[in-house]
Amino acid sequence: MTPRTVSAPAADEQGDSGFASLGLDPRVLAALTALGYEEPTPIQRAAIPALLRGGDVLAQAATGTGKTAAFALPLLHRLAPEAPPRDRTAALILVPTRELAMQVAEAVHRYGKEMRIVALPIYGGTSMETQIRALKRGVDVVVATPGRALDHIRRGTLNLNSVRTVVLDEADEMLDMGFAEDLEAILEATPAERQTALFSATLPPRIAAIAGKHLNDPETIKIDREPVAAGKSAKVRQVAYIVPRAHKMAALARVLDIEHPTSVIVFCRTRTEVDELTETLNARGHRAEALHGGLSQEQRDRVMKKFRANKADLLVATDVAARGLDVQHVSHVVNYDVPSASESYVHRIGRTGRAGREGVAITLAEPREHRLLRNIEFLTKQKIEIAQVPTVADLRSRRLELTRASLREAILGGELDAYRGIVESLAEEFDLMDVAAAAVKQIEQRDGTADAEEEIPAAPPRRDRGSEGRGAEGRGAGRETARESVRESASARAARPARARERTFGGEEKPARSERREPAGAPRDKRSASRGPAWDVARLYIGAGRTAKVRPGDLVGAIANEAGIDARAIGAIQIADRFSIVEVPEEIADDIVNALRSSTIKGRQVLVRRDRS
Repeated sequence: MTPRTVSAPAADEQGDSGFASLGLDPRVLAALTALGYEEPTPIQRAAIPALLRGGDVLAQAATGTGKTAAFALPLLHRLAPEAPPRDRTAALILVPTRELAMQVAEAVHRYGKEMRIVALPIYGGTSMETQIRALKRGVDVVVATPGRALDHIRRGTLNLNSVRTVVLDEADEMLDMGFAEDLEAILEATPAERQTALFSATLPPRIAAIAGKHLNDPETIKIDREPVAAGKSAKVRQVAYIVPRAHKMAALARVLDIEHPTSVIVFCRTRTEVDELTETLNARGHRAEALHGGLSQEQRDRVMKKFRANKADLLVATDVAARGLDVQHVSHVVNYDVPSASESYVHRIGRTGRAGREGVAITLAEPREHRLLRNIEFLTKQKIEIAQVPTVADLRSRRLELTRASLREAILGGELDAYRGIVESLAEEFDLMDVAAAAVKQIEQRDGTADAEEEIPAAPPRRDRGSEGRGAEGRGAGRETARESVRESASARAARPARARERTFGGEEKPARSERREPAGAPRDKRSASRGPAWDVARLYIGAGRTAKVRPGDLVGAIANEAGIDARAIGAIQIADRFSIVEVPEEIADDIVNALRSSTIKGRQVLVRRDRS
């Protein structure tokens, strides 16, 4: 199988650069228009036509490049002409985590809204009976984690006989989490004449092996990004804040208050996001204007006239709408989302720092987008500073600093005689410093203080897969990051829209020395033991071991998916013949026990409790 690199043509090289040029069903196009999607990303432009032709596809694309739409849109197009009966599932999408299952199912529902497509996410940690009832009612598309999908297949509650399309999303992640055997079993249970699409951020030999076995003469797609000349944005200070999506709006407002920019362009992915963000910023006291493809030329001209005349401080725009803008006075560029392509990032931040001025490029990245920042750094040969979201104390300090600067300008500007009388009269009764401090307090209360602000929770950045666990320094950093992730998972994982990146701590099942307490006769997994947690741990007894062919990867995958935690939070794993012991953070141990009791490991329910030894 020889990879064929597909480079999508640039938007301005095409007569029609929109989704309509790809030949999608009109109802799919109508849904995209309603959602504010304007232009396909490179992976979408390359993969959608290939999948519409009906053949298998092996695609390599980084996380955050629009892969979901790349496989979901042609999948829906193929469902549209026939509108298959709902008692026969027509498409199966396999994903590594429960968070991604929910995201993909929601995306399929939104894209297929005009066709009334029913998409069902099935994953561990929720009631099996509820999922069975939903499957009996009939669904068009099932989005599942491998472990729970296999459970349903073995129970006979997920019938794959009518499946026409199978998608493996984030295939390398699924293999990292120990799902190789589950994937093999699921693919063997699907019809041989199906269409199969495999999407992966990397294409290691094990991915090629799966593709060679289960894909039929696939069209291999790899989107090569244009190299960006080093130093192209040397006058721009680049900084990124890692923040949960639920807090991005608050983080943006906080950063704008700290930076105090003169003029800003905020880039968003869709026109819907542009409108919502503009409305919110205006409600918070900013002067923001929206710019996207849904505006008429007259409206566009009016917006740009206000921005150039400094009658609007913020221009919230999509990439397409901002194309060709020539504004010299932009002090800051904000990427509300990490751009899908590194070239887009460079084009965006190139709109500040012009004419010899210093510019600032700010990026708000979700934890799962951290790898995209590393890709941008690699291609631009420039460092992006990763900063913490400013605290309430930082905001208060910054506002006092601005007040000081304002007072200094007033002093230097003179013309203060009209106010000296009131100061002199107060100075006879109070200390002059107290009088000045009271004046500053009045200014702060008039202009607004940080008292009503709430702290924005930190989201620790995810490390690149290739660098995890290398050296003592890397291991220490990994434990610290894991500890922070666990705390966040215990309090807010239900509301967290962006899935944390997960990995396996599996390895050979060999005894190893350790200072940790061990149950009698329980050998310790060597690789897991070397990565023990640095926080308070609880030991869980799981009633399955070597006799049941349980591997460390099975336990990590089950805990990470069923309990919805970052796999890096899992400590030492000990596997004996008839049981296993796993170290997990104490503060969420009971949650993990409850989740595992309602799920299966290696296809069967097992005893799970705290270890009593």
